[in-house]
Amino acid sequence: MAARRRKNAGTSEAGTPGEGAVLPADLELQDLYGAFAAHGLDDDDLDDSAVLVPPVTLPPEAELAAQAKAVPMFGWALELARWTAPHRTVDEFGDLTDPDREPAARLLGLAPEEGEVSEEAVVEAMRAWSLACDLDLIEIGTTAAGEHVAVPGPDLEPAEEGDPETVLELWLTAAGIVRELAVEADSMPEPGHEGHGGHAGGEGGEDTEGSETSADEDEDEDDEDRLSEVEEARDEAAELLDEALQVLYETTAFAEPGGETVPLGVLAALLVVPEGEEPSEELLGDITDVMVALDPMLADLAELGLLDYRPIDPDLFDEEEGEAAAPEADTEEPLDEAESARFGLVRLTPLGQYGIRQWLLEDGYDAPLVGDLAGGDAAALLSGISEAANVLPEEELRVWITDRDPVEAARELLAAARGHDAYAPMRRMLCHSALTMLGGPAEPAVREVLDDPELGGGARTWLVSLGAADVPAPERAMALWTVVDAFAAQLLDSGGDPEQLRELITDLPVTGNPASYFGELWRVDHPYTADVLEAVGELHLDRTVAKEARKAAFKARSKG
Repeated sequence: MAARRRKNAGTSEAGTPGEGAVLPADLELQDLYGAFAAHGLDDDDLDDSAVLVPPVTLPPEAELAAQAKAVPMFGWALELARWTAPHRTVDEFGDLTDPDREPAARLLGLAPEEGEVSEEAVVEAMRAWSLACDLDLIEIGTTAAGEHVAVPGPDLEPAEEGDPETVLELWLTAAGIVRELAVEADSMPEPGHEGHGGHAGGEGGEDTEGSETSADEDEDEDDEDRLSEVEEARDEAAELLDEALQVLYETTAFAEPGGETVPLGVLAALLVVPEGEEPSEELLGDITDVMVALDPMLADLAELGLLDYRPIDPDLFDEEEGEAAAPEADTEEPLDEAESARFGLVRLTPLGQYGIRQWLLEDGYDAPLVGDLAGGDAAALLSGISEAANVLPEEELRVWITDRDPVEAARELLAAARGHDAYAPMRRMLCHSALTMLGGPAEPAVREVLDDPELGGGARTWLVSLGAADVPAPERAMALWTVVDAFAAQLLDSGGDPEQLRELITDLPVTGNPASYFGELWRVDHPYTADVLEAVGELHLDRTVAKEARKAAFKARSKG
């Protein structure tokens, strides 16, 4: 599955990476995924070609398998496979013979038990038959007498019994087939299209020497041109569909429950409009073109349960064939919900999330699930969150603490937070967040580390925020060390984002004598002391304070 390259006109207000960054969402990386930098690491150490896929939450596989079996087209394929037992005569192409086609449509509930069977019902039944054959739910063979017959495939029984592995493997194969067919259909030339070449022969039908050879050559060139056009159109359609599916995948990762439905126009705009720009008149036309191109492909995928899709209302199309009327961007009165829905609505289902994730994994991308890091101990949890680029820290912490004894969980987290390595400040910040989630019941474990030189300052701050009135003030050395450690954690978490760091810098307890304060701070024995002082010197708005911080940073570097 091709990775989506975000259109980017430059650095956004949020500080997003500039052009060339490859992200799966038009959102700020460090805001979404936690720390990606460490002491000695910066943006230059990141692979510009890396694609960071956000973690998602999926239902259990048994539930996904049940959803797959409930998809009509997939269920029909299973039903037709069972119907072939013990065997059923087919034609030389493996298709149902004419006498069996209408009964197949009735079997699937596509036609009444009695009366006329519509052509559309037969076509749908044959499509389900074709899918069952493609999935090897139906196998075609020949008897000793030379008769072509269909029999159930070996996967039918475990699939009917609901074996999750079998069902999901079959469904994923079916989804891949439909995805390819949707792209093929979108890339087919319109009826009557003759390519670029003309017919051979002189005007008025004159027969000149070599005209037959010339005609053959022209026809070959025309065929090659048409094939090239079809292949190019197919590649463009496949890329567009892949990008749209990834946007929808990201939407389900970050949307509030119930907010995953995306208007088709919004989806198209995310694919067309460079970040930070407003759609121009020209881009509005491109958005409409993308909507029209995606509409039939998304409808095809909806048949296999990847999407819930409400297609574009055909009445919205202009008289000119193939051109749809896009919603006006700057109308005085915005469209109401019902009117807006006529332009198309799409939502990725849990099955769709599962399918896209499997395609990403097959292509070598890291596509994590929420809770992947929560299966180990606290050390693995905090280290994993600190060092991973695509993780939702709060979700991982919340999953880990669920159903754990608060005191024991807090003790394990605090022990894992110790250390002087490059990621240690991040671990302590994450530990503080987890303790906040645990709340008051974790207090006994926190009080046990009040005198710990690495954890004591943060422990005191946490207890005070909890409302404890008997917390002793930390010694000066502990207080200064905690200031550096907390700032270092933010430096890592923000990736050095100036806006976020300036807010933190303004809260530094610098007195009216910055030389004295920084004279103490540069002596703090912390691996990030010089980095913190350099950041203050670069970003503090008070020139005197900034100057003293830079001088202190130089002393810290010299000492180190």
